[in-house]
Amino acid sequence: MPGVVVFGRRWGIASDDFVFPGCFELFVRVVWWIGTMILYTYHKGHFDCGGRDVLHTYLIGLLVVLGLIILSLCAIVYVSAQGTIMNPGPRRSIPALVYLRAVLYIPELVWACLGAVWVSGDGHGCNPATVGAVITAVIASWIILLFTALGVVFVFDPLGNPRPQPAAMEPLGVRDLQSSEGNQFFSTARNLAVKVWENRLRLLCCCLPQDESNRAAFSSIAKLVSGFFSDTDMVPSDIAAGLALLHQEQDKMEQSRDPDVIVTHSPSSPLGEDLESELEKAVHWMQFAAAAYGWPLYIYSNLFTGPCKLSGDCCKSRAAEYEIVGGDHLGCHFSSILHTTGLQYRDFIYVSFHNQIYEIPFYVALDHKREAVLVAVRGTLSLKDVLTDLSAECENLPIEGVSGACYAHKGMCQAASYIYKKLINDGILNQAFSIAPEYKLVITGHSLGAGTASLLAILLRNSFPTLQCYSFSPPGGLLSKALADYSKDFVLSVVLGKDLVPRLSIPNMEDLKRRILKIVSNCNKPKYRILLQGCWYELFGGDPDDFPTEMDNRREEELSQPLLGEESLIVRHSSSYQSLASDDSPAHTATHLPLFLPGRILHILEDGPARRFVYGYAC
Repeated sequence: MPGVVVFGRRWGIASDDFVFPGCFELFVRVVWWIGTMILYTYHKGHFDCGGRDVLHTYLIGLLVVLGLIILSLCAIVYVSAQGTIMNPGPRRSIPALVYLRAVLYIPELVWACLGAVWVSGDGHGCNPATVGAVITAVIASWIILLFTALGVVFVFDPLGNPRPQPAAMEPLGVRDLQSSEGNQFFSTARNLAVKVWENRLRLLCCCLPQDESNRAAFSSIAKLVSGFFSDTDMVPSDIAAGLALLHQEQDKMEQSRDPDVIVTHSPSSPLGEDLESELEKAVHWMQFAAAAYGWPLYIYSNLFTGPCKLSGDCCKSRAAEYEIVGGDHLGCHFSSILHTTGLQYRDFIYVSFHNQIYEIPFYVALDHKREAVLVAVRGTLSLKDVLTDLSAECENLPIEGVSGACYAHKGMCQAASYIYKKLINDGILNQAFSIAPEYKLVITGHSLGAGTASLLAILLRNSFPTLQCYSFSPPGGLLSKALADYSKDFVLSVVLGKDLVPRLSIPNMEDLKRRILKIVSNCNKPKYRILLQGCWYELFGGDPDDFPTEMDNRREEELSQPLLGEESLIVRHSSSYQSLASDDSPAHTATHLPLFLPGRILHILEDGPARRFVYGYAC
């Protein structure tokens, strides 16, 4: 639901988000109050030391202040736990309670100062246990005040000016945004949101050079991120609750679904032989894709032996020996590649660990076992790689001989172009094929490297007609339909189980948003119960909860009507929003161009409790 409006602005926290922080603080305050009461009762209000009057006043006042805070917290927790996400009526008194709680910080601050003055001046000569208890109370006061200030900063919404309310004559949740005033308001809000996200990215990436290309990347990512939930009025906890509900809903559907029919192939059938052969090749090339990550993945995969094996190779002066290696000053990355692949130094043509936005590490080597010139591209391993991933807009990628719209993921397209220029312009491939002219070209990579490798294969296909690309867990939003069909002859995408990355694309994220809106608006359980049960389910498993919804008591014909609650989460209607009845509406037009996985898809699944793996081509 919309964020709570207090102190004249909207915050990134809803009126039903005070249950957990309120319960935690309530626990601390009750323990604190009990400890103070024990101290005061033990001494019966009489203290034989200097400043005893100040100490007596401090303890009495602290008990009173803590008592008032405990009462206010009880009221906040109780009221915040009422209603549902889309029924904030029972929580209408939350702003008043927040104001009351804020006022109580004033006497708490005064008493914290009073306690600090007593400890520093008049506490000498008192019982050490008494002095220690007062010091603990003072420190606890300042810690709570500090965490409160941090919490305020955390939930502060830079775009939190209260949104214009719908006119009284309009139905609840319906806003007339067709007026020029409404359009101007949202245009201003959209521009402000982009600037806010640009500033956040600059702060997050303060260590990166603020050159023109990086600023352009920040701007592109800011537009994408700010626009994703700009047409909804939800806080982060609503999204978390929606994801918890969706996970359990999907698990319920999967459990109730009839078992899939698995078509088996005899070992002698052509299709079975083809799958076995492709899987064998994929296993071989996967080690090279993994090796591109360098020493971090090698250490992770070999926790006990990896550090010992690399310790003798790192930090040695090998300028002459490693002249083909760039960006690996300590030599650890290249040493891990040697250990992972089993290749010799002489088998490598070029190795680059240079890393910037749109410029990712890769290496070129000769695999004599498979008679191939290998290009392996590294996946996401740095903040710069994450920014390349997030540059998810479409960029034109015209390819000779391909009819239809040709476009691809912008960040990976730029990265593929960077590697393409290095391979061609710097003569790296010419050097490799001059050594082994009869070898074929193979390109591989994982994650970001998989998407980049697929695009690089498309760029090189006309020059190297026999090349093959093995793409492990490529991002789902990579290629246009025309390029995806074109790549089926030479690209194999390997997807393992329910891996998230091959399902990531902007249209899929828009669909996820629509599903979150729908399931959140329908559920009639309070948010704290949804989150508690969702966390328990994620940590310990069990049967998915059967969450009743507000649709349960409706007549069947009413289910096809748009939900008022769902629509009330929409700040402005966009093509990413659909009512429950319009999942396949022809009126719906995607805000983003559809993108697809590259090439043929080899999908590997774990089958049953025996953990047997099954695999097959996915259409």
